[in-house]
Amino acid sequence: MPTISMFYGILIQMYFYDNKKHQCPHLHAEYGEHQVTVGIEDGAILAGSLPTAKMKLVQAWVEIHKEDLLTDWKLAVAGEPVFKIEPLR
Repeated sequence: MPTISMFYGILIQMYFYDNKKHQCPHLHAEYGEHQVTVGIEDGAILAGSLPTAKMKLVQAWVEIHKEDLLTDWKLAVAGEPVFKIEPLR
């Protein structure tokens, strides 16, 4: 599972061929022992949770990088290498 970005201790990842369970473009974020699955198109929480402040950072980052994330999603579900995306600063 490639890490596409990392900021403020949060890892952002996409799994290859990961379009079965949630059936929409999404990413996985980890912070410590917390994990969350977030929809790319609307920033909705699909599964899991992060501390509130970290979740807000992830959702802001998703909104800023939505087009790049959707491009990476298409690559990931096809099993192709994804591109790194600028972290939140």
